Amino acid sequence: MNGKKGSVEINIPSAGTTKIKVQQPGSGKSSGGDGDFSIKAWVWKVWEFAREDSNRVKFSFKVGLAVLLVSLLILFRAPYEIFGTNIIWSILTVAVMFEYTVGATFNRGFNRALGSLLAGILAIAVAQFALSTGRVAEPIIIGSSIFLIGAVTSFMKLWPSLVPYEYGFRVILFTYCLIIVSGYRMGNPIRTSMDRLYSIAIGGFVAVLVNVLVFPIWAGEQLHKELVNSFNSLADSLEECVNKYLEDDGLDHPDFTKTLMDEFPDEPAYKKCKNTLNSSAKLESLSISAKWEPPHGRFRHFFYPWSEYVKVVAVLHYCTYEVMALHGVLHSEIQAPYNLRVTFQSEIQEVTSQAAELVRNLGKDIGNMKRSVKTCLLKRLHSSTERLQGSIDMHSYLLTTAYCDPPENSKPFPKLFELSNDQQADAESESNHDLEKDSDLTTQKTFSGTLPPAFAAQAESYHETMRKQSRRLHSWPSREVDAFEDDGGLGVDSLPRMRALESTAALSLATFTSLLIEFVARLDHLAEVVDELSKLAKFKHEGL
Repeated sequence: MNGKKGSVEINIPSAGTTKIKVQQPGSGKSSGGDGDFSIKAWVWKVWEFAREDSNRVKFSFKVGLAVLLVSLLILFRAPYEIFGTNIIWSILTVAVMFEYTVGATFNRGFNRALGSLLAGILAIAVAQFALSTGRVAEPIIIGSSIFLIGAVTSFMKLWPSLVPYEYGFRVILFTYCLIIVSGYRMGNPIRTSMDRLYSIAIGGFVAVLVNVLVFPIWAGEQLHKELVNSFNSLADSLEECVNKYLEDDGLDHPDFTKTLMDEFPDEPAYKKCKNTLNSSAKLESLSISAKWEPPHGRFRHFFYPWSEYVKVVAVLHYCTYEVMALHGVLHSEIQAPYNLRVTFQSEIQEVTSQAAELVRNLGKDIGNMKRSVKTCLLKRLHSSTERLQGSIDMHSYLLTTAYCDPPENSKPFPKLFELSNDQQADAESESNHDLEKDSDLTTQKTFSGTLPPAFAAQAESYHETMRKQSRRLHSWPSREVDAFEDDGGLGVDSLPRMRALESTAALSLATFTSLLIEFVARLDHLAEVVDELSKLAKFKHEGL
């Protein structure tokens, strides 16, 4: 089968010439040295992964160092004689408590310390009570307590308000079970509990000390940087989407499969914008971890408003949804004619550039931790948006079917202020006259006297020159033009349907501009939350 674009070509060789050739990925040869090439590819991926974020290497180094330090307590004889085998709990504590950021380590350490303390107290109390009941009832009481603690902790960690302390409940469960069972066999639960609590404390102290003093990775810094990058990604994606919409001539569109899978290799800013939406859970986690961190770096006062960062992220995502909607119109099947899009090109580009400038300035203020007044930028943006809205309202007649231009003509439509006074009067009077007529009369007079002279010649040949595009839009999925003609698709009955589809194509421009105006409206909320953050975070005023 050898068809046009989107078809699949299948070549079936003869049985005598069929050969199976297996080629290893990443190499251009199929014999000798495949293992070397695969190892090189793997090493290169590791190197790229490490170079992408150097903090990953630092984190790995710190974990290895912390585990080594607590392991020295076992490798050297003197500390081992003091703590015995219980010092293994130090290694376990470092392994489960050490997190990527300092704030997350403090959070995990608090849960670990509180859970171990409560589990130790409960284990000592239950063990002492079980010992007083005799040798027969003792294992029954211990077993019942293990069941009860396991059920209660597993239920409580599912409670919505206690989800942040889920790790603490898990620590209570396994610490309690290990202490009370080992104490039952060793006969001294109090001594066992104290030794293990000491070991846990040593491991936690080493983990916190290494994480804070050796290449510290602060969650607050990570959150601050991610938020600034999100602002820049939003501005870049907006400009990329609008520029592509205005520059696209409607001839090359991605396959439907690529559109469905969001595969747009030529739009890097769109991918960053999409990653911004997918990073909401990460930013919220960083905000929670940042609350546990002591004052550091640029964040030197206590009770820093990290929760305001989450509000800014929420409003930023609220604006990002509009850009994603604009991207959906850009890659939709039904598109406005190219010359209709460029008719309003100057107004759309003006609004886009000023909106992107405002978004970048807001991100820059957060990055520099400065507070500046954005009243001038907002007024300019609102004025440009009003001009765009007024231009769409004034020239709404261009969005009707009769005024659509053939796709071969790439020149923009002339606007009312570009016509003569007589032409404007004719256009306005005749347009008002058409609104009073029935739809049948309007259809009959479309090509006779209802158009201004500047559009009469274009409107007369409209249906003849738009046939190919109209036939493509007539069916879903799109069919070939020849097949459409064989089906008799250009009959009298299909003409209203074709005209409706043509009008829908023109109205897609109105959809695009309305989404752009809605994006501008949402920027007001974004400016408000950024200003509130700058107040609570005590950003310096610009120029001070």
